Amino acid sequence: MPNTDEYIGVVISDVARLLRTEFDRRVRRLGITRAQWLVLTRLHRHPGASLSELAEMMEVEKATAGRMIDRLVANGWVARRTQRDDRRVKRVYLTPEAERVHKRIWRVAEATVEDALTGLSAQESRQLMTLLQRIKKTLVSAVDAVPPGRTVVAGRRAASRGARGLNGKAAP
Repeated sequence: MPNTDEYIGVVISDVARLLRTEFDRRVRRLGITRAQWLVLTRLHRHPGASLSELAEMMEVEKATAGRMIDRLVANGWVARRTQRDDRRVKRVYLTPEAERVHKRIWRVAEATVEDALTGLSAQESRQLMTLLQRIKKTLVSAVDAVPPGRTVVAGRRAASRGARGLNGKAAP
């Protein structure tokens, strides 16, 4: 049985979970949840997204996204507007107050990551980012290549990993 502490998928998952936990701790005093912040971030990058588009971006059900938007509307952070050419479609936009909240929260997110990377040199931080972006690009390409409803069989692309196994160590 492999040592899961040395398995790259477990390490990446653990780091992501710990970053989320620390971020949640830091923003709790600002009165916003990570889920709400994620909605604000998506809308900041994609103003006027529809509820369906937001649900897809956030990888949640449309009803879940709708409840999130309802809470953000109640807080005065987002506004729904009817699409001119199709009144059935509601577009969602950040309010000026939400833009201010987004900037404050983004500074907290940046500080959380900076603190997490304290033990790395500037060059190591850049290298980490470069490598993670390459991995992301590879995974996005793989996901985009699989038709909806089909799954990828584990190990089918093992040869493309080259000399390294899934745990990041050289293969025997």
